[in-house]
Order: sequence, then structure tokens, then C-alpha cells
Amino acid sequence: MIGSVYSFLIYGIALVVIFAAIIFYYYSKKRKDSVEEAKYRMLDDDDD
Repeated sequence: MIGSVYSFLIYGIALVVIFAAIIFYYYSKKRKDSVEEAKYRMLDDDDD
């Protein structure tokens, strides 16, 4: 019984850590330039 409580606790902590890592990766400064580049490239006029 005690082992199942610890396994649920470890599983919950692992999910929180994975979710936090995804959030930190997505909002990192390195990725901001590549994410913003697509937006500005879409707005450029290609009427050459």
C-alpha cells in the first residue's frame, strides 16, 4: 500500500517536471527569434 502512494507521488512529480521543461523550452529566448521570424516573413510583400 505504501509503495503505491510513493509511485503516484513520483509519477505526479515527473509529470510536473516534464510539463515545466516543455514550457521553459517553448518560451526560451533562443526560440523566440525563430518563432517571430515566421510571423514577419508572412507579412512581407512578395510583389516583385
